Amino acid sequence: MIDGSEDKTRGGGGPVPVRPERLRGPVEFVGRAAELAQLRQLVEAPPCLILLEGEPGIGKSRLVAELLAELPGHHLVGECDDVPEPFPLGVLLDAIRGSADRLGALSPVAGALAPLLPELADALPAAPLPLTDPAAERHRLFRAVAAVLAALSPATLLLEDLHWADPATCELLAYLSTRPVDGLAVVLTARTAAPGGSTPIHDALARTPPWSVTRVALSPLDADDVRRLAARTLRLDDPPQQLTATLLDRTAGIPFVVEEVLRTLAERGGDPLADDSVPFVLRDVLLWRLRPLDEATREVLGAAAVLGLAPDQRIIASVLSLDRVAVGAALTAAHRAGLLHDAGDGLRFRHDLARQVVYDLVPRENREWLHLRVARVLEQELPKPVAQLAHHYRRAGSGADFVRNAEAAADLATERGDDATAASFLLQTMDVAELPRPVRVRLAAKLGRSAIDGLSQAEAIPVLERLLADRRLPPGARGELGLVLGRMLRQQGEALRGYTEIERAVPYLRAPRRKAPALAVLAAPDTVVGRHVDDHLARCAEAESAATASGDPGAHLAARIARASLLLELGDPAAWAIITELRASAELADRPREHARACLNWAQGALHAGHPEQAETLLAAGRALVDETGYERLTSLVEATELSLDRAAGRLDGLVERLARLVASTERMPVTLLDARVELATVLARTATAATADGAASADAATPADADSADGDSGSGDQVELAERALREVVVDARRVGAIWPLVQALSALARLTLAARPDEAVRHATEALSLVRGKGILAWAAEAVLVLAEAAVAAGEPARAAAAVTELEVGIAGRDAPLALAALRRCRELVPA
Repeated sequence: MIDGSEDKTRGGGGPVPVRPERLRGPVEFVGRAAELAQLRQLVEAPPCLILLEGEPGIGKSRLVAELLAELPGHHLVGECDDVPEPFPLGVLLDAIRGSADRLGALSPVAGALAPLLPELADALPAAPLPLTDPAAERHRLFRAVAAVLAALSPATLLLEDLHWADPATCELLAYLSTRPVDGLAVVLTARTAAPGGSTPIHDALARTPPWSVTRVALSPLDADDVRRLAARTLRLDDPPQQLTATLLDRTAGIPFVVEEVLRTLAERGGDPLADDSVPFVLRDVLLWRLRPLDEATREVLGAAAVLGLAPDQRIIASVLSLDRVAVGAALTAAHRAGLLHDAGDGLRFRHDLARQVVYDLVPRENREWLHLRVARVLEQELPKPVAQLAHHYRRAGSGADFVRNAEAAADLATERGDDATAASFLLQTMDVAELPRPVRVRLAAKLGRSAIDGLSQAEAIPVLERLLADRRLPPGARGELGLVLGRMLRQQGEALRGYTEIERAVPYLRAPRRKAPALAVLAAPDTVVGRHVDDHLARCAEAESAATASGDPGAHLAARIARASLLLELGDPAAWAIITELRASAELADRPREHARACLNWAQGALHAGHPEQAETLLAAGRALVDETGYERLTSLVEATELSLDRAAGRLDGLVERLARLVASTERMPVTLLDARVELATVLARTATAATADGAASADAATPADADSADGDSGSGDQVELAERALREVVVDARRVGAIWPLVQALSALARLTLAARPDEAVRHATEALSLVRGKGILAWAAEAVLVLAEAAVAAGEPARAAAAVTELEVGIAGRDAPLALAALRRCRELVPA
């Protein structure tokens, strides 16, 4: 039963009469005129995608209800569940499954939805043959949804409570944001992410261009809004200012809470200013409404709160061993008391805030018993609702049953290609203290595989680190978990930590097909300090040997891609033959995600060497593959490579702004963040240097008065300061994570920027860059640093001081296919002849 022991009978009466009659329907809609007008303007000019967000109870659902009520045309509506089963795109499929009569001729790709929407089987084309690549399968499913939505448009698609959405739905909405459907207005509601936290929908939309999503944030009601609500609800011509202030203070302006308090005031009567007679917090409101209910009705209402926002009468009857007539009568009584409302498809709580208050009023022991009883009832259903079972068993304190169902839910999500949902279930199992070590290791291995390409890496990393710290961990598990941890750390931007973890894992990887890809990762030279190119070459050879031993085409492909990338950085012309061979191979064509990643990595290697034309070709191929497969995780890498190419080609117009936007949007994609930041800082430095040079030239040509003015011009000085600060920050962060390429580039750019004003400092930066490159053994990377050393030596009148560095560069790039380094060497030899 619900514990109402804290409810007290309170005295009342006062000078402001309130009519004690039941309110019908929702309280007056106030305070959202501007937001409603903005939404109307947007949805009347589709396509558009709108994210309406705010804290619980802020009025998101009420606002969109008002919008749809006055909006003509077809509406598609779906609502997320707080405990959804692992069924990708469930909320969106719910929104469209009742629209078969509106579907006309459809593209064949729409048939990919046939297995998921049997209700539309007669209206959809035949299902196509399955694809071998999960990413390509997912992308085809997205295209199928877009095709069906296009056939249903013009329309408004409203999806509510997206903070509970499955990751696949969030990915699809990100896809639709950049590939809008003509005539379709998409309106999403979601709770604002907690400070320092996020949700899949916020993560997905954060990776989209700023123009693709319109965000509308709802704030609490202000004093005027609360006063108008009080006037209309309490039938007062001019509510006292003290009433408005008290309401605002005790409800924080949250519309749902304000409405519930005002409803209670209207029903109770009395003096709304008498603190001892007026319940001003939601908990007190609901306690007052519970007071007239008998114990049996309270027990039913408590079970309903345990079940969720929309309780199922059949399940409540089974849980409490009651007949459905008694359950229905109890819920009707709760409805009459204002605790539930009729949503059209049955009685439900008006808001999750209200359900949570009722839930919290059930004593803890009773709640656990109810959750256990609900789980036992749900165990009888087929197919088993494993996600709900996991939820209820966890709340019941039954750890073993929770783990069993959470693993089943994760397996089901993995089978459906939803790695992020699988990772979320598996992460929860790691909190079970009594989990046996073998079970924890098995689940952790699944977690690692699911989180690699999901959004749960930050949460999964400490879990894997704790497991690897256990000396009793079996060798095979140590290898698999270490490899996964290393890959995650690298994707999080922790270059050296990730590389080291993979190094530690390799000896424990028994299967050659697993060892080959791990060694291929270690063959990449441009990611980590402290490893010489000879080490990378050795790892590459070991990867090729392991791949041959495995007989696995995927392992062989990983080793060959690594070989091409390594030779490209070395300036070995043989790289291009391997790239051409691989791009023409069926093995790479059958793996579009790997093909896209390889093309983008090769494009970056081509830029490092100084081959912009080849980089352009590879970038175009990589971009097309990313678009084709919908592999959203690579979009930031596509844009970063594109901007690097523009910088290399001297296309600087608007580049600073575009790079700044990329840096802001890659917060959740750390692997690309440092590269994007070094590009931004380098462009800022180049622009500042050019502005300083132009200013000096103008000063030379000006009158003395003009020259004084030019010397005092702070514009170029501000640019230099901004660029220098950005470069120093990159240096600090790149040193911390051990990422060599951005570190060398930032030091070289910093040396160039400080050369004129502080030559000694420039020499220190250039010397550090050269030292790092020596440790790597790819001298072409030090070309800019050596050129700065040569220019500094000449400016000091001691050109011989740079002779050794120039000779070292010359020997290091002899016979190499490195146009950028060769151009820098020619300039060095003009300054410091041999």
